[in-house]
Amino acid sequence: MARHVNVLAGLVVVAMAAGACGGDPGGTGTSAGAAKNVVVGVDLPFQGASKDASDATWNAMQLYLEQQGGKAGKHTVTLKKYDDSTAAKGAWDDATCAKNAQDHVANANEVAVMGTYNSGCAKIEAPVLNADSTGPLLMISHANTNPGLTKKWDPGEPEKFFPSGKRNYGRVITTDDYQGAAAAQFVAKDLQLKKCYVLNDNETYGQGVAKTFADEAKKQGIEVVGEQAWDKAQPNYVALFQQVKSKNPDCVYFGGIYDNNGGQLVKDKVKVLGPNSGPVKLLGPDGFTGYTDLQKLAEGQGMYLTFAGLDTAQLRAAGGAAATFLDAYKAKYSSDPVTSYALYGVMALQVILAAIEKSDGTRKGVRDAVFEGSGISIPASKAVLGKDLAIDPKSGDASARDISVLIMKGNKETFHKAWPVTS
Repeated sequence: MARHVNVLAGLVVVAMAAGACGGDPGGTGTSAGAAKNVVVGVDLPFQGASKDASDATWNAMQLYLEQQGGKAGKHTVTLKKYDDSTAAKGAWDDATCAKNAQDHVANANEVAVMGTYNSGCAKIEAPVLNADSTGPLLMISHANTNPGLTKKWDPGEPEKFFPSGKRNYGRVITTDDYQGAAAAQFVAKDLQLKKCYVLNDNETYGQGVAKTFADEAKKQGIEVVGEQAWDKAQPNYVALFQQVKSKNPDCVYFGGIYDNNGGQLVKDKVKVLGPNSGPVKLLGPDGFTGYTDLQKLAEGQGMYLTFAGLDTAQLRAAGGAAATFLDAYKAKYSSDPVTSYALYGVMALQVILAAIEKSDGTRKGVRDAVFEGSGISIPASKAVLGKDLAIDPKSGDASARDISVLIMKGNKETFHKAWPVTS
């Protein structure tokens, strides 16, 4: 999921800028010292339903780094792949995430981690990376949307992820307190629906986004007629949807990830409640975006999705660095990335490269470049997302907040409209 570079003039600027726009170095890691060979870990689920999206993100990051000549300032950078999934589970795995965290710390040349994709995995890895005595080890995610990683959410969050007392985790994407609320506002104001049933996959991310959807739905005058978790181990969900049907909803919301038997869930929604274009609409969050299996699923057509950022179609239409990069990716891989998160992976890499360039090439220096002093900011002219992006040194959250509403149509995710983000 990356592209080639014949139109590379603008892209080199994009990549070189990732380091050049890091802000005032005062109080941050210093660039003094010898040039180093450093590693950025890329921690994603490369097996199961997320494989295509993870491959696309890896390919996009590799392409971007190639365009930069494998450099961040004077330091030479390589990417190292870490798979946080298992074939048996077909999705991210708790034990594998825990092992990856130890492996990141043990790799002496590794100065930052790009990932994870799943918020639950990040909550396992973040405290280990934070406690590293030679760091903390910087972690920047392109896709974690659970609010608790950076701000008050569940009990003990976010403090329990930072045992050293210093922040080292950041992200370039909007959080679920915005995403869930935006989906509920869209249901109320655009679809003008009145009764919704809310399901979640009983995981960290799914529970969080389902809660924010349900809370905002009630504020918008929507009756939440039921809330429960689905069991990913079930062979089918006919009985579940018969129960849903008895509540007579005009909307069903899936809070969770497609990896957790989402295909069967979608099929049985349609089997019991009818097509998504009919009286009972189906909505899901970004945990259902970027899956080629879902895009090809007949029962998935007409499903509305939210994406916690700008989708690929918007980025291409806006021109600039994003469109140039997408052209290069398509030239190399013959299609756009299957997930819009691929460009967010590149954006996270831009932040990391900026931090490496601004630093002395040590873990502490790279972390301090982001979380001390003025931190890291990348202007719209350089950012692959085409807009100013800064990481708040106090929280690790990104300044750019966007929500896109998509609809599954013609066996692909199609941009429907942008939704304004409100506090």
